[in-house]
Amino acid sequence: MKERKEFDVIIIGGSYAGLSAAMALGRSLRNVLVIDSGVPCNRQTPHSHNFITQDAVSPKEIADQARAQVQQYKTVKFHNAFAKTGSKLENGFEINTDSGETFSAKKLIFATGIKDIMPEIKGFSECWGISLIHCPYCHGYEFKSKKTGIMINNERAYHLAQLVNNLTDDITILTTELNLFSEQQATKLNNHGISVNNKEILEIEHENGYIKNVVFKDASKLNFDAVYASVPFVQHSDIPVILGCELTEQGYIKVDNFQKTTIEGIFAIGDNSSPMRSVANAVAAGNFAGAMVNKELTEEEF
Repeated sequence: MKERKEFDVIIIGGSYAGLSAAMALGRSLRNVLVIDSGVPCNRQTPHSHNFITQDAVSPKEIADQARAQVQQYKTVKFHNAFAKTGSKLENGFEINTDSGETFSAKKLIFATGIKDIMPEIKGFSECWGISLIHCPYCHGYEFKSKKTGIMINNERAYHLAQLVNNLTDDITILTTELNLFSEQQATKLNNHGISVNNKEILEIEHENGYIKNVVFKDASKLNFDAVYASVPFVQHSDIPVILGCELTEQGYIKVDNFQKTTIEGIFAIGDNSSPMRSVANAVAAGNFAGAMVNKELTEEEF
């Protein structure tokens, strides 16, 4: 059978947000194509947390189960490829993939995520998502009462120290910024027994992604069980910007309360448009966007 080329909606990205949107649209009998390259950003994370009914389940297991359920809706199709380019048509959009296929749709939903930029610290990328973590809500409970570092060179270090202080009383902030904290902040950190180390980091010693030591350029070491870190990122797909979607100052795709971007007919969901990097948030955004896209299609066709 010849593959369908025209759809009501193309969803680019087939992880939690994209699958959630696909389910909402499939249940409304919308013809949907999910384009996914099969390389999720959390592929290295061993377990997902803080998502009710799926706590401590591996990210892959959650995604595989979700995809199997979405595939039960016959109007939803999947295409394994990377979306390379996109363009605006008179009544919709066109997407070209690295497999040489071209598809069109009335609406686009980007669930493309973001790409973390790893610092040039030996061992960092191997530990990212395992014991080098970004969120106390997603990972903090598993490292409660453990020796914990906070590797951040901006004001978020203080905010994160406040949150993590509720989980452990053994915290060291690792920052090369000498004047990062105000006098009042420094006093509060000291009162809570939170130390600050300003040495430059050379290496993360680890075993299969689990941190053993942070090694500094002066050859000294500190032992940690977990380290929180904040890394810069870029959009995983440049198609939204090519199509004219605006980004926020932080680099996220700008959306309104309905997950609509600044370009009519284009929606964005999940990590690409929200700093709340969690499975629960991605699923919620996808479910809502699916309903909003169906609403738009219904109003246009009725």
